[in-house]
Amino acid sequence: MTTATLSSPTPPKRLPGDLAIWFFILAELLAFAVFFAAYAFARASHVEEFNLYQQTLDRNAGALNTLLLITGSWFVARSVQAAHRDHSAAIARNLWLGWLCGAGFLVVKGFEYAAKFGAGISLSTNTFYMFYISLTFFHFMHVLLGMVILTILWVQARKGVYGSHEANGLESGAAYWHMVDLLWIVLFPLVYVMR
Repeated sequence: MTTATLSSPTPPKRLPGDLAIWFFILAELLAFAVFFAAYAFARASHVEEFNLYQQTLDRNAGALNTLLLITGSWFVARSVQAAHRDHSAAIARNLWLGWLCGAGFLVVKGFEYAAKFGAGISLSTNTFYMFYISLTFFHFMHVLLGMVILTILWVQARKGVYGSHEANGLESGAAYWHMVDLLWIVLFPLVYVMR
């Protein structure tokens, strides 16, 4: 072993963020898992209906939203990396860019909802649309909450709260944002693509 190895031991691995956020994330994942299982069960019972109405969804909008959320998660991950490097301007900038990606997601989804509601489609139209609207709106609300969290983190980052000395709150918010992204990565192919 070299002297450098002896003097700088590898820090122990730890779960980023607060333990409480991980319990919250697990509870949210469980709620979505129940929703996804109910969707799969209903789809198995109404295959023709689901295949027919699935074709009315805008896959390009869904794919664009996937790109927006993945890009937003990349920016949020970069903000955490910047905190560990004590680069406060990059923390705030990347949080802002992640927030903009979330806003883009909401705008695209808003146009999708406007088209469906404008065509007279509602939760009571049929089983497929009941699941489509319920699942995507539940996720939409999680994106909104994620944007509120990113706003709070951005304000704190602008005050210089986060850095190598303290990144726990930032890591917690980032973990929530990544969960929102992960849920869409499951939801998009499940509802928009898979037949």
